[in-house]
Order: sequence, then structure tokens, then C-alpha cells
Amino acid sequence: MRVGVLTETQPGERRVALTPETVKNLVSHGFTVAVQSGAGDAASFQDQSYRDVGADVLPSAQAVADAADILVRVSGPWDKDGVAPVWGKPGSMFLSFLMPQTNPGVVDSLVKHQITGFSMDLIPRITRAQRMDALSAMSTIAGYKASLLAASRLPKFFPLLMTAAGTVPPARVLVIGAGVAGLQAIATCKRLGATVEAFDVRPAVKEQVESLGAKFVSMDIVLDDAQDASGYAKEVSGDTHAKELDLIASRLARNDVVITTALIPGKPAPVLITREMVGRMPRGGVIVDLAAPNGGNCEATVPGEEVVADGVTVCGPLHLLSEMAHDSSMMYSKNVAEFLMNLAPEGQLKLDMEDQIIRDTMVTHEGRIVHEPTRLLMQKEAGS
Repeated sequence: MRVGVLTETQPGERRVALTPETVKNLVSHGFTVAVQSGAGDAASFQDQSYRDVGADVLPSAQAVADAADILVRVSGPWDKDGVAPVWGKPGSMFLSFLMPQTNPGVVDSLVKHQITGFSMDLIPRITRAQRMDALSAMSTIAGYKASLLAASRLPKFFPLLMTAAGTVPPARVLVIGAGVAGLQAIATCKRLGATVEAFDVRPAVKEQVESLGAKFVSMDIVLDDAQDASGYAKEVSGDTHAKELDLIASRLARNDVVITTALIPGKPAPVLITREMVGRMPRGGVIVDLAAPNGGNCEATVPGEEVVADGVTVCGPLHLLSEMAHDSSMMYSKNVAEFLMNLAPEGQLKLDMEDQIIRDTMVTHEGRIVHEPTRLLMQKEAGS
């Protein structure tokens, strides 16, 4: 199988889909790899390092697309204007974070160009797919960087300090959402010396939160159906949402920092901090909203900007992963390589539709939308 690596075109995106290390691994397993010149520059991987491990470095995206059976990228295939600068040949394949349920135009384009599209955000949470779980890999980085961002913006120390001028108490941090990003944020804030508490609608995460040394804040009601079969949080009822808003509001006044990580796959981020609730935090407080790319968990969040609301700095970062472009590329690249070796053992394509990993991640094939949730959502929106 011939793999093509394209330069990312989304503004602010500095990652690359395959690093020289994983290209070397793929070549040893029977793949051939073509890389667009400069694709790895922003992540500190030079063209010569790809040549050294057996890749062909080609001058343009079109040249790579013409040479590849499957094109791989990090972000979706669009540029700053929301269109794809280059597609592969009809019958070829495309792999990236497509986010198909929120990007119907991209899905339509894959169908139109007769391209089999795979989405890395649809990797099933099964044991065999753990090495391909790019969402978890990227969430680890996001949780880490969010903690550092909060520490850099807060006009206080995170750790307890005993100084000649007296004792400085530790900062207090509330993490909302105890998925991979939230747990990493908890761990990082604890390492920085903060006092940390965490809230999640899923009672099952209590043990994980407490194992990291944080206090778990729970609601009085028990939600046995707060997560889906994959362990992701589900959308809650209106009454439950009102209760979680009340609980979060009650914790804001005692915390210097809030890091929000709550996302529901395929849907806008739930609002967990209203504009009025922001004013309950101490002046000088900081909110880092990791859900900003999906609209934000805080009503005061402006995606891509830092704003001050009632004396609180609200950060809506969009490119935290690109701020660690080298390591985030290394991690994502290993996820992609594992997927490719499952798709094409020893470099020979084996499109096994009985394989859950292939079946669940395939969005389009032979001019059709084959990912059922995406197909149903697009049908519903077309009919409305």
C-alpha cells in the first residue's frame, strides 16, 4: 500500500500525521510512503529525516495524492476557506480526524469524489484498538497543556510555599469532566502543588479521581446511564442539567481555577458555566475551556481568544495540541501507523468489514455514507 502524508492546511495546525520514526516502521512492514515537502517542518521533522528512512519527498500535495492509495492527515482535509485543496484519486482512501457528524460538507465531498473515508475520532474503545486511540492520546496532551496555561495566567502560586514573608496557600482548582483530558489535568495540577477537586456526572470515575489525590464532587442523585457503552459521557436530562449547574455554581467561589473538559461526541459542548456564574469566582481567577473548539462549556468563552469577564480570565484555546507539535505528532503518528497496519497487514490492503475497527471508523465507501449515525443525522438535517 502506498501512503501519502500531506501538509496540514488548517490555520494554527502544526502537527504532522506521520513522523520519520513511524514511516520507518511502516516501510519495514511493506508500505511505501510519500511525504509532501515541508509537511513535518512545523513539528521539527525535516524532509531529509523522511528520506533517510525510505520515504519519497514530493514537491506538492497533488503529487502526493497522485502517488498514494491512502492519504493521511491530522485535521480534516479543508483549508482556511473550508474546502479541500486536494483529494486523492477515485477509489482511494483518506484518513484523519474527520469529525463526520459536525462536518457534513466533508462527508459529501468524500462521497462525491468516490473516496473511502476513515475517521480517527471513531476508533472504538476496545482492547485491540487501544494503540490506535488517537482521541485519548490527544486528550492527554490537552489536559497537560491546559494546566500549564492556567498556571501561567493565574496571578498566584499553584503550590503551598513557606517563605520569609509568610505562608502562601496553594491554589484551588476545579476540573469539570474526568475523562482522559480531565484526569491528566488533575494529575498535572496536583504535581504543580494545587489543591484539586473534580466533578463528573459519571459515578464510575470517582475512584480514578481519588487515586490521583483529588476530591470527587458528586451530585446527590445516582445516574446509572450517565455514560454510553464506550465510557463517554451522555447528554443528561434537563432536570439533571439544572442540578449539575447548581452544583458547579456552588463550587466556583472557592476555586481559583476551573478547567472544563466536557464533550459529548457528535454534539455541541454542553454549557456548564453560565455567564452569571463566572462572576462567582474570585477576581483574578482563570477558566480554561478545553471544549472551546465545540463552542465551549462556558458561556463567556470566545473560541480562540482570551477574554476577561467579571475579573476572571476565560481562555478558549483552539491549538493547544499544536503548541506541543513534536510530541503530539509522535503520539498521533503511532496511532495512525497501528491503524494502517491493521488495515493493510504487511502492506497489503485487507478491507475486512467484519473487523470492528475498520467497520466503525469507515465513514464513506463506494460513493455512499456507511457510518450509520452520520448518515441518519445528515438525512434528518436534509429533511428539516
